[in-house]
Amino acid sequence: MTSGGTGADYQLAALVPRPAGIAGTGTLLVDGTVCPVWDWAAIPGLFSGKAGYAGMNVQIAATLAGGLAAVGPVPVPGARHDAYAFAASGLKDLIAGMDAAADLGYTGVDGIAIVPFRTPPGGQLHESQADFNVGLSKIRAAVERAVAHLKTWRILSEEGGRFRPPLAKFESTLTAITGLFFFSSYCKGFG
Repeated sequence: MTSGGTGADYQLAALVPRPAGIAGTGTLLVDGTVCPVWDWAAIPGLFSGKAGYAGMNVQIAATLAGGLAAVGPVPVPGARHDAYAFAASGLKDLIAGMDAAADLGYTGVDGIAIVPFRTPPGGQLHESQADFNVGLSKIRAAVERAVAHLKTWRILSEEGGRFRPPLAKFESTLTAITGLFFFSSYCKGFG
């Protein structure tokens, strides 16, 4: 964590279960999402061409049922590709030893066991490869639901505007949101 953290976000981080505690021995689905931030001109690499706005790349892992299993604790500037952000965010370390599936953006990434087949230049996939890709896409829809569920926290979503506090506070804000998310999801008896 950055030095901008408070005691409260560290306490909330203690509420976050290990991904294996949520998913068991099942395969995790990995994806990244760009959370919008104010376009700080002094901070390079925030603009995501894919998303079309400045933001921070947040990496997540979900269960096959679409439940959030882990959030990479370190946000990465939005211009960075998911293949880089997977390790830089700390998600790779969180899910080490578990099987993971992801989209083509994670091809060749250490720690991701299952990715779709890439269509060769000027060619086409074998029918069995195309069928595999379709099946994997249907399964991976669950990670999109997990992303949407996390983005119900308006400060992380496009609908909530942009994160305007100093960017150094984004990591502690993400830690607090992650802790509150898991607390509200798994500690129903306390609410």
